[in-house]
Amino acid sequence: MVSHQSGRKVVDPRLVAFGLLTGAAVGVWAGKRAQSWSQQHPAKPGMIDWDRARTVAIAMNQEAALPAGERARLDAEYYELTQRTIPLVSAHSGMTLPNPLNQVFAFDRVDWINANIDAFRRMFEPIEKLDLFSGNPNAPRVVNVLWSGLNQTVVSAELGILLGYLARRVLGQYDLALLGREPLETSGKLYFVEPNIRNTERTLGIPADQFRLWLALHETTHAFEFEANPWLRQHMNDMIEEYFTFITADLEHLKRGFQGLKVFVERARGGNLKANSWIELVMTPEQRGLFARMQATMAVVEGYSNYIMNAVGRDLMPNFTMINQRFERRQKEKSQAERMFIKLTGLDLKMEQYRLGEAFVTEVAERRGHDFARRVWEGPQQLPTMTELRQPTAWIERIERGGLAAP
Repeated sequence: MVSHQSGRKVVDPRLVAFGLLTGAAVGVWAGKRAQSWSQQHPAKPGMIDWDRARTVAIAMNQEAALPAGERARLDAEYYELTQRTIPLVSAHSGMTLPNPLNQVFAFDRVDWINANIDAFRRMFEPIEKLDLFSGNPNAPRVVNVLWSGLNQTVVSAELGILLGYLARRVLGQYDLALLGREPLETSGKLYFVEPNIRNTERTLGIPADQFRLWLALHETTHAFEFEANPWLRQHMNDMIEEYFTFITADLEHLKRGFQGLKVFVERARGGNLKANSWIELVMTPEQRGLFARMQATMAVVEGYSNYIMNAVGRDLMPNFTMINQRFERRQKEKSQAERMFIKLTGLDLKMEQYRLGEAFVTEVAERRGHDFARRVWEGPQQLPTMTELRQPTAWIERIERGGLAAP
């Protein structure tokens, strides 16, 4: 799932998963308190109480729902905007959608929460079904033993708070069910969170018709990236599955309580690692390598989308430059509390990597032309590494030599 939040993207399953492990560590630390609490509030099966996470998130977003008549009108409006952008993106990107892009929906905040709770629930199934104690599929699941009532409550509330916060910020989302049961050729869905869009239009003083076209242009580009290049979805799925394998190993450490937590402390102390974030600081070298590959992939996805939006939008919208400038200014004017929240959840890392991705695509296109920049979509081996994102010349030289990325 790829979401448009204040001009940048959020809702990254890697960050959510790792953040939940942090919450679990708090629960392990609680010890006997957890046992006492769970006697009064028996934990539901699984690592996360999804109903509780949903309740926490919705409680932060009590605004009125979209009336049925208005919802139908807005569905039609956003559908028309999306269809308007399709030939423009196709002409500039050289890509073609294999299937119609017709699942376009206007959401209120609760709609968005429900859709993403369902998506995360599917994504966490590999962990929630896993038995780490033995090869017996009928043995008690480790998550039922590891997470007492309090632990599960901490983790569930943590997820609920994160989604509740994002539900107030997300403007649009391209949702392609990663790790879902849908076949790879299934088209994704486009969501437009109407309350947040209206608030942004009013706060920034920008024309609604152009702003909504601006959003539609960006999210439609995401559909082209994933659906015209089906290998990309499989590549993302493979990396996410590998990442969840690492997480299950970390769960083994966490079930040992304080002794397990020492593993993460030693990781942070070990070596001369210059981590870019606290998340990377407590990873193993293998985890950091995978994390970097996932970062680089999403940076290209977001950076190319921004590049196309800039190239097409300038000719399409008279106020395009003004909209971009006001968004950038708004991004820098966050409150101290909001900045702290973003820092703790790792969302600041994502915002920076997307800026890096846009700068990479722009420089490559300026130096070798757009046709050359589009070679990132030829397959996984053509994607830049994080080093190459920061040094586009290195990627250009590798591609010109016909070289493949290092594993």
